[in-house]
Amino acid sequence: MTLVHRVLHPTSIGSLDEYAAAHGGRGLEAARRLSADEVISEVDASGLRGRGGAGFPTGRKWRTVRDNRAEFERTSVVVNAAEGEPGTFKDRTILRNNPYRVLEGALIAARAVDADQIILATKQAFTVEADRLRAAIDEIARAGWSEGIDIEVIRGPHEYLYGEETALLETIDGRYPFPRIAPPYRRGIREVVESSADVNTGSGLPAHVEMAGPSHETDAPPTLVDNVETLANVPQIVARGAAWFRTVGTAESPGTIVCTVIGATRRHGVGEVAMGTPLREVIDEIGGGARPGRRIRAVLPGVSNAFIPASALDTPASYEALAAIGSGLGSAGFLVLDDADDLVAATAAASRFLAVESCGQCSPCKLDGLRIADLLDDVRRSDARSDEVDELRARIATVTDGARCSLATQQQTVVASLLDRFPDDVDAHVNGNTPASRPIVVAELLGIENGVASVDEHHLAKQPDWTYNTTDSGKTPAERLGEHREPEELDDN
Repeated sequence: MTLVHRVLHPTSIGSLDEYAAAHGGRGLEAARRLSADEVISEVDASGLRGRGGAGFPTGRKWRTVRDNRAEFERTSVVVNAAEGEPGTFKDRTILRNNPYRVLEGALIAARAVDADQIILATKQAFTVEADRLRAAIDEIARAGWSEGIDIEVIRGPHEYLYGEETALLETIDGRYPFPRIAPPYRRGIREVVESSADVNTGSGLPAHVEMAGPSHETDAPPTLVDNVETLANVPQIVARGAAWFRTVGTAESPGTIVCTVIGATRRHGVGEVAMGTPLREVIDEIGGGARPGRRIRAVLPGVSNAFIPASALDTPASYEALAAIGSGLGSAGFLVLDDADDLVAATAAASRFLAVESCGQCSPCKLDGLRIADLLDDVRRSDARSDEVDELRARIATVTDGARCSLATQQQTVVASLLDRFPDDVDAHVNGNTPASRPIVVAELLGIENGVASVDEHHLAKQPDWTYNTTDSGKTPAERLGEHREPEELDDN
């Protein structure tokens, strides 16, 4: 197997002229010759699925947004570039490699859903990506590509939930990244209805839950939110057609996927492969395979899906195949663990990350999540009793109660997969047959240089209240921060 280059260009594209010389812009030209419905139909026929993790059909999302457009305000397009899934570095790689392709995809999307605004939402720490985007936006504007469309870059907070679709919109709208229930096609980023904490009109919670009901009518325009990689696929689909896009991949997962491989491999890296490539080949091609003298025991796809045991490494990397073995593709970030790693320690680290990053709007997610992380740490230290393992299972069952986003489900899925697929590892710690293992860090990737990934180890100092104080305040982030942000906290333009 060799790597492919549909989304990731073999070399970094340094200018709009260079991009145009490599056939860039043809998708936008084609979109201008087609009606909006024809563009959406082509994207729908391609089978492109969202590359942010959920895998939702892109054409269906675009059509839903267009069908729910408001009468008085135009729709907005938001590019989700707030990458923070542990083990994933693909969106930042794409933006560094070729921001023009992402912007062209966003402009096509804006035409398709009748939007007059594009917002690229990155994080404060993503200075390289933000600088590349701003320079590319200026070039595109001078070339006339974005006429009639306002494009801006916003750099938001570093919290994991900032990348969750509704929390992203909350942040752009001037609040903290607390997920809401209202779907983007019902209410977008342009305020029409004021928030209220009155018991008769709202919930009083930080996110705008009063707008959540699907039957709650509003004049607010919808917002289309798409991931960086998703939009990077759009120009060639529109330029070359849905049939061309389907020449690689599988029937249910056509096209390619940009993967990140880190952990117990010879090297770490990012590469693009055809959907359906066996996971073992992905690890070999991008990561160089297992470390010398070691064997792979499991792969953790970020902190969103169940452990993949070594016996399933020949499973195709596609949405349907990985779901069939009880895991998932997610954002295609793969943390490889070998026979020198402690799977309990890895799970404890993933659990802690999710518990700390929970916003606390849903009490079980925060409180049960923190207790799950503590119990797993007791197991890791071989300091847990069998009744604590029973409590662990009980907490896993309740952590998702009332959850408004997928974070609690992720906690449940990852931890349950350890208990169900690697029970001997847990029993060995509980029975004292395995000594305490050292803690590891599962957090956002800071970069990959010379084949070595760097992880945000500073996250170990982050408190459950989202501060880095010596002690935790005992308040959830939702309780401590309330609703509104100051504008300068959100945008450094």
